[in-house]
Amino acid sequence: MSITATPDPTPTAAKARWGARVRWSVVLLTSLGIVGYVVAGYAEARLPIRPGGQGLSASYAQRPIAIQVAFYTHIVTASLALLAGPFQFSTALRRRIPAVHRWSGRVYVLGVAVGSVAGLVMSFASSIAFDGFFGFGALAVIWAWVTWRGYRAIRERDLPNHRAWMIRSFALTYAAVTLRAWLGVLILVQVLTADGAVDGTRVFDNAYAPLPFLSWLPNLVVAELMIRRRGLPACRLTPAAAPDPAAGLRQEGSGPR
Repeated sequence: MSITATPDPTPTAAKARWGARVRWSVVLLTSLGIVGYVVAGYAEARLPIRPGGQGLSASYAQRPIAIQVAFYTHIVTASLALLAGPFQFSTALRRRIPAVHRWSGRVYVLGVAVGSVAGLVMSFASSIAFDGFFGFGALAVIWAWVTWRGYRAIRERDLPNHRAWMIRSFALTYAAVTLRAWLGVLILVQVLTADGAVDGTRVFDNAYAPLPFLSWLPNLVVAELMIRRRGLPACRLTPAAAPDPAAGLRQEGSGPR
């Protein structure tokens, strides 16, 4: 009789933990990078915004003061959410210092609550008209909704649903990073494939046009794949079938008497 040795699962588990740490570190560093970029660019913000201002603020110089206030409110609160978000997924922090996890979670939810409302207000004055209104407006509404679902789940002590909804929430928060990543990729593609002189304004406009949707829709797809892989409650196009009470009675009565 031959005996087959069972492979030691320890190296596989260690490899999985290492991969998770690498992914978490990438998310953390890219989030910190965007927050740092935003703080450096808008730290000396003044209202009303002056024409020729820093970055995106230049396109808001001619907007009503309410839109300009919403713009800077969104920058501050969304940056808070982006900064706090990665730490919500730190297992070590959640287990060793749960109070920090809870309080940083409250900061995150507050940042999303205010940032989503400001983002929705901004969408009415988007520089790319209906694309910006529908794309960024939908992002703001869905961002608020999934975060509220995650908050409600933890209030009900429903940890699996809390984790699933907060993965979706941070996937939308992370749109601040993926928007800039896609922008760089789409600009580079146009520059590398250009025939002759490159019109910088046209290249930027072409690259920015799909971002109201491209910045967050793929993120949600990735989030849903992660949720299913972890065995957490996934979104369904149709509601799950309710258990049949009669089936339970049949099973109960089918045993030995």
